[in-house]
Amino acid sequence: MRLRKTVLALAAAGFISTTALAVHYADHATDPERAAQVAPPTAGTDAASLRVALPDFRGIVRESGAAVVNVSTTAMVKMGNQQQGQPGVEPNDPFYEFFKPFMGPNAQKPVPMHGEGSGFIVSKDGLILTNAHVVRDAREVTVRLNDRREFTAKVVGIDTRSDVAVLKIDANNLPTVRTGTPASVEPGDWVLAIGSPFGFQNTVTAGIVSAKGRALPDENYVPFIQTDVAVNPGNSGGPLFNMNGEVVGINSQIYSRTGGYMGLSFAIPIDVALHVKDEIVSHGRVTRGRLGLSAQTVDQKLATAFGLDKPGGALVASVENGSPAALAGIKPGDVVLSLNDTPIRESADLPPAVANLTPGADAKVEVWRDRKSIKLDVKVGELKDAVVAKADKGDSGEAGKLGVLGRSLTAQERKQAGIPSGIVIEDVSGPAEAAGLLAGDLLLAVNGIPITGVGQLRSVLEGAGDRVAVLVQRNGQRMFVPITVG
Repeated sequence: MRLRKTVLALAAAGFISTTALAVHYADHATDPERAAQVAPPTAGTDAASLRVALPDFRGIVRESGAAVVNVSTTAMVKMGNQQQGQPGVEPNDPFYEFFKPFMGPNAQKPVPMHGEGSGFIVSKDGLILTNAHVVRDAREVTVRLNDRREFTAKVVGIDTRSDVAVLKIDANNLPTVRTGTPASVEPGDWVLAIGSPFGFQNTVTAGIVSAKGRALPDENYVPFIQTDVAVNPGNSGGPLFNMNGEVVGINSQIYSRTGGYMGLSFAIPIDVALHVKDEIVSHGRVTRGRLGLSAQTVDQKLATAFGLDKPGGALVASVENGSPAALAGIKPGDVVLSLNDTPIRESADLPPAVANLTPGADAKVEVWRDRKSIKLDVKVGELKDAVVAKADKGDSGEAGKLGVLGRSLTAQERKQAGIPSGIVIEDVSGPAEAAGLLAGDLLLAVNGIPITGVGQLRSVLEGAGDRVAVLVQRNGQRMFVPITVG
């Protein structure tokens, strides 16, 4: 699997028994004088009395270990000198020196790259959850069970905003995990992870929950569970269990300056992942609510300036013209205090809360304005999201086969670009990437049919063949790009 070049590395879980023993002894000595009186265990100490202080994970491993799988992938990666914005192996990449002898001055030939991650079975007929970054861009996905059986998996769908992917293998009567409620998890609780760090399948590590509701850079729609479980490359996509043997999260990322575990691991709450799974299986994509505003954290100085008793809420920095927030009367300078009576403690709470709203539904937003609280009614919009990358099931009506992640252009963006319609490409993979499309390109038409939005793009692709001509605009210049999508 790929490691991010930022301090966030993608991966997943550990515990040190001496820590538990230290806590056990501290329970019997609340001050240094009494602590000195506590004798260390001797050879004659009853082993059972020490075991009481330590969590026993064996039952969880026996019950659920067989439902944890290894996920290996093969993707084609362009090597050599790359233009800005194009993928490839860069000089500071750990693989650069290995591939350097094969790189000519203009080498662009894709080469196979292999990655590994983890996953877990959620239905007896072979439905598997993992991370989107584990299987994204993969041309082949192989799932290896604990009993050494291997299956070629289909990518049912991925959701990059939550980093959740759904796989399917052709098997029945498979072992499955039990899922729990992340809301019941509290800091200090013991948790356990099972995964395949560095390819070592069914590796068990443990630790405690460090915090809840963590927001990470560029990850606005997931309130992560932070743990100190030892997570490393290959653990990504594996389950995080509570002491009842229930999955409460998907191990997804670590905070690292080296690419390896440094004591800060982050898991996607399982209720978020199951919602994504249900949406993908039922509708082929994930629907999220949208208000059309940006917000920032309220610190003590801002709280004082706005007349708040203490820092809290989300300060509205900007509101899109014509957005649901604008139509509801929300203004820059408002501080969002609650959404549908659910408190917004900080700006990071707002995006996932809005995303969980149903598009078209009515919502109540409480804001702080002019040193008093007011409530506004808002009609929730829909967050225009990715064309979901789905596996080919034999029908040609899947928009994901193009390999673009995009959104509809706003009126202001259309005016600035001088175009009547189109979508802006936010990311590319598969056929679109191979054809040379880049993030930031404006997709204007397919086979001469103007594209007005992501949904309409899906409709156009339904009637298209395996080869399409895509009209894109880049830096003010337009060009047709032929793409083979079959």
